[in-house]
Amino acid sequence: MRFSRTIQTVDVHCAGEIGRVITGGVLNIPGATMAEKLHHLNRVDDGLRRWLCSEPRSAPAGSFCLLTPACDPAADVGLIILQPDQAHAMSGSNAMCATTALLETGMIPMTEPESVVTFDTAAGLVKATATCQAGKVVKVTLDMPPSFVAKRDAVIDTAEWGPVRYDLCFGGVFYALVDVDQIGLAITPENARALAMTGVDLRNRIAATEPALHPTTPALNGLAYVMFRSDDADGALRTCTTLRPGRADRSPCGTGSNANMAARHARGRVKPGDVVLSRSIIGGEFTTEFVAQTTVGPHVATRNRVSGQCWIYGISQIGLDPTDPFPQGFTLSDTWGG
Repeated sequence: MRFSRTIQTVDVHCAGEIGRVITGGVLNIPGATMAEKLHHLNRVDDGLRRWLCSEPRSAPAGSFCLLTPACDPAADVGLIILQPDQAHAMSGSNAMCATTALLETGMIPMTEPESVVTFDTAAGLVKATATCQAGKVVKVTLDMPPSFVAKRDAVIDTAEWGPVRYDLCFGGVFYALVDVDQIGLAITPENARALAMTGVDLRNRIAATEPALHPTTPALNGLAYVMFRSDDADGALRTCTTLRPGRADRSPCGTGSNANMAARHARGRVKPGDVVLSRSIIGGEFTTEFVAQTTVGPHVATRNRVSGQCWIYGISQIGLDPTDPFPQGFTLSDTWGG
């Protein structure tokens, strides 16, 4: 056995959504800020992401949490999310996975009953407060980047479903939030494939004409996902974030829950102190607390805290043989879509 490169990961899931936390093998990414590092991964050299996030080393489901030295001295560690489509600035479920891995493996000392980890991300500083019991992280609460509505009740005309309304919101990345009844589906496990493919299709159509410009940080420009939403009978928010190339988020989605709070605030449905329960397609739950109102550029914004729990299920080492014919990986349409 010989490797020209090795990566070590702690494998974690957050309410069913996989987040593999890279704990060794990557020293740093070029860039003086996390936004510059994100730009480098997406525009200069995406070889690391392609190697890890494609077959034969990966599959469409799940993400890799890339830890780097923090650029901001107020943070403990930098965080970038690697996914099959691109590198992303922030993900709530993955930040929870990273927090759990850092504390439960001792990379950052755990203090009971609470430990704090501050992440430097391209979307800003994210404080993670972990509730710890008997060496286990039983809850992670994230102080999320400010969320705001960039466009409310925007419309895209479709041949299949007629005019589809959506809210363009930022919650750490940009979302098009779509009430799921507009496409004639419910957010249930048996509809996962139809939701995933429809959501990715809608995302691509919206992104073709909607630049989704962030008012202060150009590295955050661009529509990342369509999230479908509905209200459960008990008042919980049922969600399904759809990710390229075509899959459904297993978790309730932290940045999406953050974005949804801004959308509810824009409609007068919430006030500071309110807590919203978000429920995923498989029944996993996050809570989102509306902490305070603020602004981002010209937009009214909300500061929110999102809470959930993660579980470590493995420790892995990934290597690259110098004679491997697929150093950048590959995808096939049977599982990765068109």
